[in-house]
Amino acid sequence: MLQFESTFGLAMNDAERSLAARRRYETAVALHRQERLAEAERHYRDLHRTYPAHPGVLHGLGLICLRTDRLEEAADFLQRASAAAPQDDAIPTDLGKTYLMLGRYDDARRHFQAVLARHPGQAAALIGLGDALGVLGRPAEALAAFERLLAVDPNNAAAHFGIGTVKTQLGAFAEARHAFEAAVALAPRRPVYHRALAEAGRFGAGDPRLPALEEMARDIGGFPDDQKVELHFALAKAYDDLQRYDDAFAHWQKGNALKRRSIAYDEAAVARFFGDAAAAFTPALMETKRETGHPSELPIFVVGMPRSGTSLVEQILASHPAVFGGGELLYVNELLAGGHAGADYPSGIATLPNTAFQRFGHLYAERLGALAPDAGRIVDKLPANFRHLGLLHLALPKARIIHVRRDPLDTCFSCYSKLFLNGLNFAYDLGELGRYYKGYEALMAHWHAVLPESVLLDVQYETLVENLESEARRIVAFCGRDWDARCLAFHETSRAVRTHSQAQVRQPVFKDSIGRWRPYGKWLQPLRDALA
Repeated sequence: MLQFESTFGLAMNDAERSLAARRRYETAVALHRQERLAEAERHYRDLHRTYPAHPGVLHGLGLICLRTDRLEEAADFLQRASAAAPQDDAIPTDLGKTYLMLGRYDDARRHFQAVLARHPGQAAALIGLGDALGVLGRPAEALAAFERLLAVDPNNAAAHFGIGTVKTQLGAFAEARHAFEAAVALAPRRPVYHRALAEAGRFGAGDPRLPALEEMARDIGGFPDDQKVELHFALAKAYDDLQRYDDAFAHWQKGNALKRRSIAYDEAAVARFFGDAAAAFTPALMETKRETGHPSELPIFVVGMPRSGTSLVEQILASHPAVFGGGELLYVNELLAGGHAGADYPSGIATLPNTAFQRFGHLYAERLGALAPDAGRIVDKLPANFRHLGLLHLALPKARIIHVRRDPLDTCFSCYSKLFLNGLNFAYDLGELGRYYKGYEALMAHWHAVLPESVLLDVQYETLVENLESEARRIVAFCGRDWDARCLAFHETSRAVRTHSQAQVRQPVFKDSIGRWRPYGKWLQPLRDALA
């Protein structure tokens, strides 16, 4: 934290006021370090009312908002803190971390690189840069950032963890496990590293990873809440592998409940968006605006719920020599945030001029094409793009959309059993999860009613794994490509995969995930009620 007097700019003859404010600031910092975040925030906010431009107070508020998942607010405080104290490299590093959590990966990359231009060996910036580059689909550069840190600090656990994460994305699972083991050995009290190691392979009888997890669980009160969440999910994974279903679900319940308490999720706002989108993109609008967008045939959107099989469909397509798998791209969200669909999207969509749809499609296709200039088609596999299919069709009428469905209980239980990096705030409560699924289902029914059959294809996950070749041929033909047998050997395709399906898409198709929810059926009544 910044020193109080050096950054407040107080008049030195106002000694009494200066001393009281300094003590209040020191109290806030002490509470912050003790993880008493609510109390610390009250002190910071009291100071902020009197000293709104103090960078130390702004920095503290930003960090507390970051810890409590108020990411937009965190970014605002940290941006103002950075402007007030441009000499302090800790603030842009924390701002970069916030952008990572917001999914603004390119902004994060730029902030970390700016810090490193001044201080090439700054550890936190190198870790952040590696994380950002990994998510941006630049694994070689990400590895280089982590290895650059290890060259000067071989015992940096976070760098080993970063290498393990990238190796997992690349399918080098043995190397990934070795890196996670190194991280755990160097920082044995960091549950996040243990969870990564738990995810790196199935647990068997006598697995040496389990005693370490159980020992930490006996002292779980000594961990901050975010690390408690990591520990609960790691233990749930272990017990699930060992078929200790009561123990597994107990830890999923605790981990999900803790995670849910730490995030801001407005279920009513999500439901309103779904309703507003269906109301805005009427059959009449879709007909009136038909063929007004950009004529690019490049995009293939693979959409659906998370954990529905979208990664498998993308991997099949990416195994075709004329198709590039772009992964979960945020381009649509970034264009929306930039106002390219109007300030009142989706409600105001009917007032947009035709040129706006052309512009949206052009900007998206231009950015997409830069990923793989020689590709005939490029897949954008962000499942949540299902929310914007009306806009995407009007902006890119020749794009193809593949909607992947999976059994609702399997889909939702799989979401509940995974700890997501960010953005899936509906997934940590069974009732909210089921209601979100119903909203998604209703919106997809609307898109089917207003979009041409020629641009929207349904793929049922269970049918795909039962009849791989016939379904793969149907998918490839729908995307306008000639059949290529390499699509059946999708597990041999070398590419980075940055989803929870990293291991599954490296294996031949298997049916173990069908009926995945059944051992946990007795605990899923809140989900069943919401889906009913």
